[in-house]
Amino acid sequence: MMSLREEILREHSKSNTTKLAKWVAKDIARFHDLMNLFLHDEYRVIQRAAWIVRYVAEDHPDWISGYLKQMLEYCQEPVPDAVKRNVMRVLQDIEIPKKLHGIAATICFQLLASRIEPVAVKVFSMTVITNITKDEPGLKDELRVLIKEQMDIESAAFRSRGNKILKMLEQDLLSCFL
Repeated sequence: MMSLREEILREHSKSNTTKLAKWVAKDIARFHDLMNLFLHDEYRVIQRAAWIVRYVAEDHPDWISGYLKQMLEYCQEPVPDAVKRNVMRVLQDIEIPKKLHGIAATICFQLLASRIEPVAVKVFSMTVITNITKDEPGLKDELRVLIKEQMDIESAAFRSRGNKILKMLEQDLLSCFL
């Protein structure tokens, strides 16, 4: 029987990650084992498991729902950047339950406002907040201000996503007057 932890530590590559994700995606019990490693193991295992979690969540977004609150709270702890990047990447592509909108928005705003977070974490957080604004339109102004504040100091990737989101927010604002 394959030890998921040993296989995660054996090799850090995209091919190993996708192989393990396919194996985990065949059995929800394997997914629970993966999440246990992701949430409670040592740095290297957590970092590598984060990538696998992302791939499995793409195929089984329903499996991740029971872990969303833990994953969000985890992003507030001192964790590898890979954790925050992959959690935000998962969250941008799923429907976050309304009961978690508050904590998700708070954490995403903290990540987006941070001067030390990698651009990928910030860009995915921006998208998560944008998705939440569909149900929580009161967050749009804060999001708009935060994006505009950083446009001159952030990378091209940030500016590209920021411009797309600002355009969406502006169009949405215009539709209120039509």
